[in-house]
Amino acid sequence: MKNVTIHTEYIRLQDLLKLANVVESGGEAKELIQNGQVKVNGETCTMRGKKLRPGDCAEYAGQEYGVAYES
Repeated sequence: MKNVTIHTEYIRLQDLLKLANVVESGGEAKELIQNGQVKVNGETCTMRGKKLRPGDCAEYAGQEYGVAYES
């Protein structure tokens, strides 16, 4: 699992995918999410604005991305 560090209360799913370099643009993230290719905490998520907080995990193409606060 790759951890994505945030400095705010939460990060939106589409922004997490961009920050983790999974996609190059918000449009690409929107397409993946709306096509049901992304899971959040083990369940398919089609809401690109889904708020992820530390402890949450997103998954795409077999790779997991965890959300964590900076230590």
